[in-house]
Amino acid sequence: MRTSSLSGQMPGTDTTEQRMKDSESLKDYRRVRRLAIRSLFEIIEQSSEGTVIVDKDARIVWINERYARRFGLEDASRAVGQPCEKVIPGSLLRQVASNGQPILLDMMDTAKDPLVVMRLPIHDDAGGVIGAIGFALFDELQALSPLLKRYQSMQQELASTRSLLRARQAKYSFAQFIGTSPASLEVKRRARRSASTESPVLLMGETGTGKELLAHAIHNTSPRAHKPFVSVNSAAIPEALLEAEFFGTAPGAFTGADRRGRQGKLHLAEGGTLFLDEIGDMPLPLQSKLLRVLQEKEYEPVGSNELIKSDIRLIAATSIDLEAAIKRGAFRADLYYRLSVLPIAVPPLRERLDDLPALSEAILESLHSQHELEPGAMAMLGQHAWPGNIRELRNVLERAALLSDDAQLTAKDIRVAIGTLVPYSGASSQRRAEPAVNETYNDARLRFDRELIQAKLAQCRGNVILAARELGLGRSTLYKKMAALGIAESQ
Repeated sequence: MRTSSLSGQMPGTDTTEQRMKDSESLKDYRRVRRLAIRSLFEIIEQSSEGTVIVDKDARIVWINERYARRFGLEDASRAVGQPCEKVIPGSLLRQVASNGQPILLDMMDTAKDPLVVMRLPIHDDAGGVIGAIGFALFDELQALSPLLKRYQSMQQELASTRSLLRARQAKYSFAQFIGTSPASLEVKRRARRSASTESPVLLMGETGTGKELLAHAIHNTSPRAHKPFVSVNSAAIPEALLEAEFFGTAPGAFTGADRRGRQGKLHLAEGGTLFLDEIGDMPLPLQSKLLRVLQEKEYEPVGSNELIKSDIRLIAATSIDLEAAIKRGAFRADLYYRLSVLPIAVPPLRERLDDLPALSEAILESLHSQHELEPGAMAMLGQHAWPGNIRELRNVLERAALLSDDAQLTAKDIRVAIGTLVPYSGASSQRRAEPAVNETYNDARLRFDRELIQAKLAQCRGNVILAARELGLGRSTLYKKMAALGIAESQ
């Protein structure tokens, strides 16, 4: 019985002892916390340029000597009881004591130098705000120069990135492809359909027909619209630099290369759309590498063995006949078939003359011109074949508006602005193609060559190099044929 009684008292004894231990631990925790707070205050107070404490009404309770002298007080006790703003102009301690929200890092201007300050609320045991404490952390901003330099560097990098993103955004939408003719509506229908896919798009058409505008519009309507739109003109970059421009370079890849390497257009277009204009002028070796990008979704920068994954949507454009280029061996057939998944033929302006009124009005509006076209002027526009297409139309209207002092542009104004008129008539061109009676094969061939070259030269406004490229001939070959056929270079 006695043993049982002792056994029954043991749990109660253990519980009492445990409670005593917990009570002692709690006292220790509170003591450590109190000492930590006091130590923290002392450390900050000693290392800072000044410390001040205010009550709920923002009246100074205590201020250290250093801070008092900074504001012209030889005796710190004279500040006690004063409103904080009277001693420290520009102080925000009243705000902190009122709303209980700390201001962890701030700049405060003073008569001497600016101060980096921290302001904290003071709470009672019930959690109510009873005042605030302020620390002046630095009086020389040099102490913060590494932090400020890093911040400024990050800001500059952010601004640069934003600038690049703005430069890589598509500028046009389908609303800016003006036209309600059947040919225009068909182009927009096919282009809108292509926007919802990831397949490559091949835009075919003469220069100045709006291929780049359509590329922008397709990107802007696609799921990649918020990603970069990067354009590369294969004809405008020297062949020796095109590969580096396209794929980028590894550090020190060749003599004169950037030591840090250079990002290529593929990298810049990552996640977005890469627009390759005049892809028919791309060199054959680069065509094979582009095909690998499309098939394997990877590439190697120039001078590097590292394979980089690529996620881009490709839109290509050409003003030459790629099928003819394949026959000449100037373009890879496998790349052509990979590109022409969604081919879109953009018609020349002479095949969509019904769009001239709407196009002219839109162009004059974009030029901020107050001019209007008389019916005769519009009729004159319809008589020209527009070898330069919409780009030429804009040039003619801008010239006519600049030269005319009247609000109405007449047929004479348009005729003067056009310069060399290239008449267009679909029926007459078909009649000229018919062979003459008793015409020999050789005569018919020469006549066909002469009419073809003359028409192409007129379309290219006398540019022999451009005409040779679009005919699929070498420049010297075209010059020889022109001489043999009696075609003047000024044609």
